[in-house]
Amino acid sequence: MILFIIGLFILIVGGYFYGKFCEKVFGPDDRETPAVKLHDGVDYVVMKDWKNKLIELLNIAGTGPILGPIQGILFGPIAFLTIPIGCVLAGSLHDYFVGMISMRNDGAQVPKLVSKYMGNGMNKVYSVIIWILMLLTGVVFIYTPGDLIVNDILGMDVNSSIIWIVYAIILIYYVVSTIFPIDQIIGRIYPAFGAVLIISAIGVFIGILRDGGANLYNITNTGLLFSTHPEGQRFIPVFFITVACGIMSGFHGSQATLISRTVEKENQGRGVFYNMMLAEGFIAMIWAAGAMILFNRGTDVSTGATAMVGIISREFMGTVGGLFAIAGVIVLPITSGDTAFRALRLMIAEQFNIDQKSPQKRVTLSLVIFIPALVILFFAKSNANGFNLLWRYFGFTNQLVAVFALAMITVYLKTHNKLYWISLIPALFYTFIVSSYIFHAPIGFGLEARFGLDPLSYTISYPLAAVCVVLFYLLINKIAKNRQESILVADKLK
Repeated sequence: MILFIIGLFILIVGGYFYGKFCEKVFGPDDRETPAVKLHDGVDYVVMKDWKNKLIELLNIAGTGPILGPIQGILFGPIAFLTIPIGCVLAGSLHDYFVGMISMRNDGAQVPKLVSKYMGNGMNKVYSVIIWILMLLTGVVFIYTPGDLIVNDILGMDVNSSIIWIVYAIILIYYVVSTIFPIDQIIGRIYPAFGAVLIISAIGVFIGILRDGGANLYNITNTGLLFSTHPEGQRFIPVFFITVACGIMSGFHGSQATLISRTVEKENQGRGVFYNMMLAEGFIAMIWAAGAMILFNRGTDVSTGATAMVGIISREFMGTVGGLFAIAGVIVLPITSGDTAFRALRLMIAEQFNIDQKSPQKRVTLSLVIFIPALVILFFAKSNANGFNLLWRYFGFTNQLVAVFALAMITVYLKTHNKLYWISLIPALFYTFIVSSYIFHAPIGFGLEARFGLDPLSYTISYPLAAVCVVLFYLLINKIAKNRQESILVADKLK
């Protein structure tokens, strides 16, 4: 329990002071924001500060900060430290600077920001990866809430025909929320969704406090901070790929840029972007603690993360309260899936200069997006290992996208003579994480297994990842230097 409390202290107090530090580094001012300057009644709309905060939280908090920590806690109580530290130093920083840099660039989506600060070549690579991530995110967030509704609310088999009816209803909502102006659908129903989310999170948190920490200890008693993972997985990099959204998520960049178009004043940015990621870290801490308590009470550690959601909810909130908590978990992916598709529409429109004021063009582009989404959903549901494969690629691309965003932030800060190391350090760390993971994992290169080494070792993957870190550092410095020189030339020509 002490470690859990320390983690919450780091998250709240550390987040408060480091958030103010990040705000000072960026330097918000009184200039007109895109919501005011470019108001169009569709995507550029001024919304109230509290509503922007709530929408941002619901946009970024999918099933990741719940399913990820439930699986991540199998590595041990170390999660109670890594989640808040990572959230403060990396995740919240990522969300804040992406949102604020977007506001300084007329609410541009991340691909356009990457193009501006890192070049067209990098933008082409990034655009393909982010489009794939948005598509995978949307599909995952049809699949997971649909299964939770059928299994935990309706009490039916997730493989029954009813599942496709539920999927269809969720998809219809996504289509509507993607096409209509942001304040007409999302801005109106999210407050109700937010109430469900907050009440369910508080309910589980009270249950954890009621337990008194009696069961918040190392699952396998192999050390103070670490547990032996049931599958023998290495803490680095697997923990950071597994927990992902509770610490840092590249997906969040696409959501911050959406809200950058509805924020009235720049000084509201820290509350909207930085603090809402802290709130997601709090949610991750709660579900990690709930899972640890039940695992230590005897729940089988091999129980799937989705099944654990229902078990944790009913254990800490009773039958009725448990259903309410499950409803909160269902709300999370639905309120991330709709904006994932919306962000994808805006990214493609921005890339190909497709006017989104026209309802006909919004509908046409949305159809182009939803057709491949349906194909992927059908594959994931009809294939025995389809969803597991989908989730692994989703987790990897999510962190890879975050690395691109951190690199963009670093170049931005360096070319504006600001403290760029605050984004460079997490960028280098996550470069090592994603590189070592994809070199080692079966869904990637599987190098150790390929060369007949211990499949759980990282004998080859770690050294190669270290080389990638060095190359990444040199690349960022080169890009920043070239941009600085371009700015100097442009200034001389004025």
